[in-house]
Amino acid sequence: MVDTTTAIRRHHHITLCVGTAQEDFDFHTKVLGLKSVKKTALYDGDVPIYHLYYGNDKGAESTLVTSFPMRQSGRVGRRGTNQTRVLMLSIPETSIGYWRSRLTDHGFTVEESEVFGEKRLDFTHPCGIEYALVGVASDQRAPHSSGPVPQEFGIHGTHGITVSVRDLDLSAEFMTTGWSGHLTQEEDARARFEVGDGGSGCIVDFIAEPQLDQAGWMYGEGIVHHTAFQVADYDTQTNVKSHLEGLGFTDVSERKDRGYFESIYVRIPSGALFEATVSKPEGFLIDEAYESLGKTFQVPPVFEGQRDFLMSYLEPLEY
Repeated sequence: MVDTTTAIRRHHHITLCVGTAQEDFDFHTKVLGLKSVKKTALYDGDVPIYHLYYGNDKGAESTLVTSFPMRQSGRVGRRGTNQTRVLMLSIPETSIGYWRSRLTDHGFTVEESEVFGEKRLDFTHPCGIEYALVGVASDQRAPHSSGPVPQEFGIHGTHGITVSVRDLDLSAEFMTTGWSGHLTQEEDARARFEVGDGGSGCIVDFIAEPQLDQAGWMYGEGIVHHTAFQVADYDTQTNVKSHLEGLGFTDVSERKDRGYFESIYVRIPSGALFEATVSKPEGFLIDEAYESLGKTFQVPPVFEGQRDFLMSYLEPLEY
């Protein structure tokens, strides 16, 4: 049996529902300096929607932010409590000044704050999703090496997420009993849990906001859709699913092949969507060579043989 108390290692990727593809692409690659790792389409449903991946040079686990551009569909997400609200990214703590200037120069409104003793810059994605760049003293993950941001200032990967909830108790129970998490800090209406070895890339914060309306679950512009966490292998993933079902979470999905990794999904008690993910050995190199990674559109299996239709249907994207 796999030890489910240590099964969840760290973030794998965080997926957003954003506005237009071009706006999102420019924001992540030209402003934040992330690499375009993969351009494909959402594997679910029968109407094409882009799925764009950004990260470091090879798209390593926990460096990845991915997006579903939703403007073309006309659907707008409903924000509120019981939803992941903030995406935190790790930057060198000595680069706070650089990023304050860079974001301001690109027209973003930036506020400085401190949460759990960490200095951060708060701003929003062009579609309204909350972002924070968090200063981290030592992060060994390699940033993108050849983007517009000098490597010494580059984003190392995900730092954490903040999930808005009505109360903290049920989330704490899920994290410690079902998701290999450990409570590491508490502050007013906030609680921090860390998985795996802890630290940047392993953080899940919860904030109690009972005054907010209930958030929606449908795909729609302006919300965080889900957070994926890395597990070691398929046996571990199967055991995580069985463990969750044994706790009463009988809506855990079956394993889904996402081309570059395989995933199971669960709604945590607050309603936020979490994913346990196994990377395929080839990762993002399964359909592209490293030298051309992320440069061309990859047709997902659900639309196999329909490249011309996809490219005529999806909004134009210049890169």
